[in-house]
Amino acid sequence: MTDILWLEVDGLTVQVLTGIYSEETHLPQPLRISVRAKLAMADHYDPTTPLSASKNYMHLKFAATDGIPKDVHFVLIESVADHIIDTLFLQDDKVEEVEVKIVKLAIAEEGEQIGITMRRARK
Repeated sequence: MTDILWLEVDGLTVQVLTGIYSEETHLPQPLRISVRAKLAMADHYDPTTPLSASKNYMHLKFAATDGIPKDVHFVLIESVADHIIDTLFLQDDKVEEVEVKIVKLAIAEEGEQIGITMRRARK
């Protein structure tokens, strides 16, 4: 069995300019974003292992919040997920795979979760 390390940030609510319908294209809309990044693992993590052997969770949060340009209209939420994935791959060579889940909160009528999950491995 191979050991796997996933860093996760779950349930961020982020205002993003996205959508294809006229009522969506002029104002940001709330998206619930969750990000998982699979990292190359160290052989062992003892109590004194430095952060450089892993990754700061805040980098995942940044990629899904402040890392999304506020002045760019993303037609599809798929392109938002793509941007987050690209950001994380550029930040750190230890990131081997990224999964992004995006739920469009504004279109839910009864609490359902409507959106996408995109996963990409480093090429």
